[in-house]
Amino acid sequence: MAAPLLITRTPDCYKIQFVFHPLLNECVKRIPSREWVHDEKYWRVSIGDYDYVNKFSQWAVNRGLCSRLQYREQKEIDKDYSLPDMPKLSVPHGLKLEPYDYQKEGIAYALQHKRCIFGDQPGLGKTLQAIGTVTISQAYPCLVVCPASLKINWQREFHKFAGKNALILDDRSKASWQRFYETKCCDIFIVNYESLKKFFVRGIKEQSRFTMKAIDFDPRIDLFKSIIIDESHKCKSTKTQQAKFVEGIAKGKEYVCLLTGTPVVNDNTDLIQQLKIMDRLEDFGGYKYFFEKYCDGPKRSSNLKELNWRLWHTCFFRREKSKVLTQLPDKTRQYLTLDITTRNEYQKAESDLISYLRNYKNADDEKIARAVRGEVMVKMGILKAISARGKIKAAADFIHDVIDGGEKLIVFAYLKEVVMELKKMFPDAVTVTGDDSQVQKQHAVDAFQEDPNCKLIILNYKSGGTGLTLTASSRVAFVEFPWTFSDCEQAEDRAHRNGQKNSVNCYYFLGKDTIDEYMYKVIQTKKDIANGVTGTDDQVQEDIIQMTMDLFKTKL
Repeated sequence: MAAPLLITRTPDCYKIQFVFHPLLNECVKRIPSREWVHDEKYWRVSIGDYDYVNKFSQWAVNRGLCSRLQYREQKEIDKDYSLPDMPKLSVPHGLKLEPYDYQKEGIAYALQHKRCIFGDQPGLGKTLQAIGTVTISQAYPCLVVCPASLKINWQREFHKFAGKNALILDDRSKASWQRFYETKCCDIFIVNYESLKKFFVRGIKEQSRFTMKAIDFDPRIDLFKSIIIDESHKCKSTKTQQAKFVEGIAKGKEYVCLLTGTPVVNDNTDLIQQLKIMDRLEDFGGYKYFFEKYCDGPKRSSNLKELNWRLWHTCFFRREKSKVLTQLPDKTRQYLTLDITTRNEYQKAESDLISYLRNYKNADDEKIARAVRGEVMVKMGILKAISARGKIKAAADFIHDVIDGGEKLIVFAYLKEVVMELKKMFPDAVTVTGDDSQVQKQHAVDAFQEDPNCKLIILNYKSGGTGLTLTASSRVAFVEFPWTFSDCEQAEDRAHRNGQKNSVNCYYFLGKDTIDEYMYKVIQTKKDIANGVTGTDDQVQEDIIQMTMDLFKTKL
């Protein structure tokens, strides 16, 4: 007489057990995810193959190969998934600035685990923690892979935090960058994702399927002892060339630091390539086990508590602003220096302004001097506008990183054309400009404040810099500077006001070698501007004239 067929539904799989019969064995092997568990003598099948399991059981009973079907559910045994305490840093950090306590703990975690994800919420200083990890471990030379818009910022942060010079790789150093390390001139190198192939890949073999074996890496990648991968969620796809390049370069490195506030953008499959880059996928049972255990169901995200617990114990930490708020200042500012895409146009306009200043720099007549001031203001405005347009692409990349990670963002611009260009790139955003009525402005503000799906609001200073409450976000980005810093502070305070539950992070985009950088220096050094300009328009114009003369004095 045929024996019963036993199917047990567990939280992460089906267990199929039956007395051996060749037809049953042949049929169960047709289930895609089936796997024989030898020690416990059962077939393991993924939850996602429910239809196959149902058809198999009905067929087995109908054919008389099993006497009946026995189905049972096995509930998950309660486990303690409480997260461990972060370790304490027990060695001198050697940095030029004193990190917050939670940042020291992040550094201590990375020193223990070596290959890990710095998953802190944006604005908590992942850059400093990564630099601290490399500094203490002396894991040089170090390669930083980051978005193009952040290369200069990484260079500046290494110097600011560790007193180290970093080299941004370009065409001039393509063939000889290693000499900077060999001659002890530099042991930190910075490259953007799009340039990985140019600097570190000698060739790609033609084959039907793109794999790691197809890539011929430059042997100089073996020099690196550490690699920092900023915004590592850009490597979440297992199929892109960039993700494969990063994986190959990171292979065998002692320290692999992935920095991202959003390691999971879509579902748990986003973690697979990032774990591979750290050579950590086998710590989670390998690709097949990870996929079946943690990527099951229609949302491809299962056993979340267990996964979070295993990540924290293996290669991941994350703190949120609300948890470390007592350690944070109410408001922080970060200045990101960017290469502008309008360089030729900018240089032409700058030459025009310099020629104009040469002709009138010694003007004594008050009437002429006043006319000169007006003309200089116009030409300075042109420079600011060209720089602003040249930063739009980099600003868009930054915006994507924030809102794709599920956070809200406030963006300020001075020119209406910049607001409109960003609106074209982000059609779901709401805007506030001078063309809007009070009703339209309030509608945009209400949508941003109350609708969880409204992630981005774009405003110009004149229309949105005062009076509005935008506490739904604690992140404010400035594509361009207004003429006075009091306007900046007013705009920052749209988020930094009653109702804000987090520390506010403000990001200013500066065009490299443009008027932006000089205005930034003025803002930092002149207390009267930092405290808000309260003088007349004439006084502001006098400041602009003097500022322009100072800016171009070496060229006049």
